[in-house]
Formats: sequence, C-alpha cells, structure tokens
Amino acid sequence: MRSLMSRKKPLRSDPAPSRWAWRMQRLMLTPGFRLALRAGVPFCLTLMAGTIYLSNDDRRMAITQAVADARASIEERPEFMVKLMAIDGAEGDLAAEIRTLMPLELPQSSFDLDLSELRAKIKALPGVKTAAVRIKPGGILHIDVAPRVAVVIWRNDEGLTLLDEGGALVAYADARTDRPDLPLIAGEGAARHVPEALDLMRAATALGERVRGVVRMGDRRWDVVLDRDQRIMLPENGALPALERVIALERAQEVLTRDVARVDMRLGKRPTIRMNADAQKAWWSVKQEQSQ
Repeated sequence: MRSLMSRKKPLRSDPAPSRWAWRMQRLMLTPGFRLALRAGVPFCLTLMAGTIYLSNDDRRMAITQAVADARASIEERPEFMVKLMAIDGAEGDLAAEIRTLMPLELPQSSFDLDLSELRAKIKALPGVKTAAVRIKPGGILHIDVAPRVAVVIWRNDEGLTLLDEGGALVAYADARTDRPDLPLIAGEGAARHVPEALDLMRAATALGERVRGVVRMGDRRWDVVLDRDQRIMLPENGALPALERVIALERAQEVLTRDVARVDMRLGKRPTIRMNADAQKAWWSVKQEQSQ
C-alpha cells in the first residue's frame, strides 16, 4: 500500500489563464482599447485637472490677461505699426473724400486694420472705379485708386450729374459752368446710353458751336438740340446715319440756317422739316398774296 502511494504522481497546476485573465488579454489586443489607454485616459485626466484649475475666477482672469499682454507685445512691435497713409491716383476733392472716409488714428497696429473693409469703403465712393489697399514696408498704408473720368454731364430731375463712359456716377455739379468742357445730355434713361450719346456729339461737332446737347426722348431715341430752339429728331434705330444725313443737307442747302424749328428724321424715307411760327406766318402770307 505504501509502495503504491509513493508511486502516485504529484498534481500539477493548470497553465491555462483564468477566464478574466483571458478576457483582459484579448481586450489588450484590441487597437481601440489600447488607443484609449494611451490617449484617452491621459486626455481625460488632463481635462479634469484643467477644469479644476480653471474653476477659479482669479486664475482665469490671470491667464486671459497674460494672453492679451503677449498678443499686444507682438502686435505693437515697431515693424507691425502703420505710421503713414499714402494715396495714389486720386487728387483734389476725391483724395480729400477718401481721407475723410478713413479717419485712422496713426500710428496703429497693422493687425487692427481690415484691408478688405477699407477697400470696400473706398470702392463705394462714386468717383472710384477700382481701389487697392496694402501695407508697404516702413509702416505705410498705401491706397492705389483708379478714378472714374467724367465724359458727359447728365441733366435729370435731381440736378446735374457727371458720368463716366459707362454711365456710372462720378460726381455732382452745381452748375453747367462747372464743366463747360463736357457735352450735355438729358432725358430719362440717358445714363444707360452714354456711348451712343458720345457718338452723336462727336458727329454733331460738324455743326460747330450751335450744338447744345442731346436729349433722350421716352427712353427710346435721341434729339439733337441746337441754338435758336432748333431740334434734329432722330429715329430709334440708325440715329447716327440719320444725323449724318442732316449734316450733309446743311452743308449742301443750309437747311439749319433757315427758319426751321424741327428736322424730323424719324421716318427715314420721308424726312420732315417744320418751320417756326414766324416763318409759317410769312409763308402763308406769301401763299395768300400769290393766290390773289
């Protein structure tokens, strides 16, 4: 019996892990869980510590002030300060208007300037066609302006307006004598047809100083206004050739030097000449004398 008991093999421990140990090993092999341990736990601990630290009002104010001081120390460095403003392309009233529009207190940090907003304000001025705003080395705010050039004066219900070649507003005039060098246009919708009006005015220079301007009639056609209250009534289409025909008649027969009130070219196949009142009376007197 003793010999049999001495021959019995001793019991060995099971090398397999326990159920919980196996589950933990499998969990540690999961990429998402390992990432959460490496990044998520430190982040949560840091967030909790920061929340606890910033829960104090004095600490938050101290941090805010420190950030503001650091930013101001950078923005107010001499190399970032704007000391002067220069305007190119604009003179006289337009330059003064631009300076009035931007009452900048210089020197000022370039970080406090919104160049896009300044450019938009300048382009909104009537006399400005394009504008570029940039900060040049040396602390100079450089404004480069392409002004609108007035080519005509438009007489409308609001008064006298200077227009560029595209019909855009340039400025307002107090009297016609302010710009005697510019041709005069009038009438509803004339601002939308400035190029056509300029072509008519250039052709009408053949009539000399008798031309007073052109008038847009019913936003459809033009009348050329001359002195002595004479008018050349042009058609809706082909206004320039019709005016050239009248100029040719004037050169050949001196039509406009006679007592004529209107030269109606609206019907190209049947031009009409209307005499003034005195000429009509004289004509009827002659006709009556001839009939007697």
